Amino acid sequence: MKRIWKYIYKKVRNYPLSSLLTAAIWVACLVPVPETPLKDVSFFDKWVHIGMYALLVLVIWHEYVHRYEKQASLKKLLLWGWLAPALMGGVIELAQAWCTGGNRSGDWLDFAADAFGATVGALIGILLVAIRARGRRDS
Repeated sequence: MKRIWKYIYKKVRNYPLSSLLTAAIWVACLVPVPETPLKDVSFFDKWVHIGMYALLVLVIWHEYVHRYEKQASLKKLLLWGWLAPALMGGVIELAQAWCTGGNRSGDWLDFAADAFGATVGALIGILLVAIRARGRRDS
């Protein structure tokens, strides 16, 4: 058990913004939602999900590339910086459906928005990494 906590501490220390944003997403998705005037805006909730997950993926990619500049692995980035956040969106939707006592409801379209947002973030991340690599080659 001590090894697990040591591993978690290391990851939080190495990826502080990603960890903070992940925790914030979990909290935001599991607490009851207060009434807001924006509830009448069509698909507002879906846009929020897309934005949250695109931002999360971009932050993960930034921290990973910044930390492992020379030996960054696209395979690891796609696994941990795209697939894991997208699957986290699905887990959160299941938790909303089963663990919130009816305060929140899981929605397949929210999961689709989460996965789409993660994909948008990953595509922007790939583009930024390519631009950064090209700039280094040119200089």
